[in-house]
Amino acid sequence: MSVAIVTGSAGLVGSEVVRDVAAKGMAVVGIDNDMRSKFFGNEASTHWQRVELEKTVPDYIHVDADIRDESAMENLFRRYGRDIALVVHCAAQPSHDWAARDRVTDFTVNANGTLVLLEASLKYCPDTVFIFTSTNKVYGNRPNFLPLVELPTRYEVAADHLYAEHGIDESMPIDQCLHSFFGASKVAADVMVQEFGLYSGLKTACFRGGCLTGPAHSGAQLHGFLAYLIKCAVTDTPYTIFGYQGKQVRDNIHSKDLAEAFWQFFLAPRVGEVFNIGGGRDVNCSVLEAIAIAEELTGRPMRWSYDPTNRIGDHIWWISDVRKFQSLYPDWKYNYDLRRIMEEIYTAIPQRENI
Repeated sequence: MSVAIVTGSAGLVGSEVVRDVAAKGMAVVGIDNDMRSKFFGNEASTHWQRVELEKTVPDYIHVDADIRDESAMENLFRRYGRDIALVVHCAAQPSHDWAARDRVTDFTVNANGTLVLLEASLKYCPDTVFIFTSTNKVYGNRPNFLPLVELPTRYEVAADHLYAEHGIDESMPIDQCLHSFFGASKVAADVMVQEFGLYSGLKTACFRGGCLTGPAHSGAQLHGFLAYLIKCAVTDTPYTIFGYQGKQVRDNIHSKDLAEAFWQFFLAPRVGEVFNIGGGRDVNCSVLEAIAIAEELTGRPMRWSYDPTNRIGDHIWWISDVRKFQSLYPDWKYNYDLRRIMEEIYTAIPQRENI
């Protein structure tokens, strides 16, 4: 049986990929040491998801290891060898703010950890498909220099601009701008994944995501926009908007839709590819617009305050142009709109929080 190795397997995207590829007949080995709880505290722990996977996914094998541990990764990849048909790398330190506090850990997890996995893949399963969960933060703050127009509840790019109809495509440069240390570490990993494809022939793809979301997200203030916002709404916890009057726009993609995009690439892989992936023009909102929907779902006003200090490297407006991916993989489509995503998160949170 073909084996899929999924890093960050108890996280939002990783757990969705585990379920998806297992349902499609692959044996799954998940790597996750719950570093999310070390980054963001016990409220962000993914242990609950690991338990669910071990209960519900037949023959799922969980490996509690650090992706930076070369010996552990080498032993794992050697064990399964050429049976490894797919590697989906989701493990990461994902926060701007956290990265600034501990740059070494951020860089070694995001960049060095990715390199360790690429080396093991090339050595033990060179025919595998290697998918990297990258980020739109590789573009740094360059999107903030677009001609933006302030509207009552959101910012928008000027109607006559190239990106107005479909969003930002992969041609946007990634250097000569402010990234945040998190963005810089993800750039290093992203470029290395490309290089292992273009230089060494490994079938690799970088999926530069917008806001990845869904009910499996262990949202925290420093990471997990929609999940954390709805959690605050459900638990009546004060929520803070950081900068831009709450009109900053994010596109949001459900983790199931992203997992299906990964599967489509696996079925017809390419070498050294890069895709912007997110909710695009189909699924996006500002913070204020998300709060309004959360208040509709709970039936009460949210308790929120405003901090005018925006996060360094944060985007004022981001909508992904997904046409490149759609042109190559026309069978892929969105199954979740914004309302459905938020309703799923709203339904799931009380079960997890024992409210």
